[in-house]
Amino acid sequence: MSGAASVTARLNAPARFLMGLGILMAFAALGQALVGALGWPLPGSVVGMALLWAALGTGVVRLHWIADAADGLLGILGLLFVPATVGFLQFLSAGAAWGVWLLVMTAALLLGAGTAGLLASRLLRPEGSPESP
Repeated sequence: MSGAASVTARLNAPARFLMGLGILMAFAALGQALVGALGWPLPGSVVGMALLWAALGTGVVRLHWIADAADGLLGILGLLFVPATVGFLQFLSAGAAWGVWLLVMTAALLLGAGTAGLLASRLLRPEGSPESP
């Protein structure tokens, strides 16, 4: 066991949890900052997760440093989706209106494309056809 591992192993459970949570939040913040600075069209949390994965793969971050915090967050994962679900449910009525507009736009697209196709097929007859001049 290396020296760094023995230091973290001697920490009590709340301190290990807070250290792991700090590391996880730091990578999330780093991802957000990177996306904001570079203007990437990606969620910052996804970039932070990719950076964390790279740090775990290269050994810069040890798994046991974040294991307690990750397990704790996974235990309440369902609760973390409640705000997003409530927000989605608030806009269901707007989604019904979007569905009507989507239906109207799709019908207009199909009608316009069909009309253009029929006109093009009538105007561009092959040379050997009986109706060509």
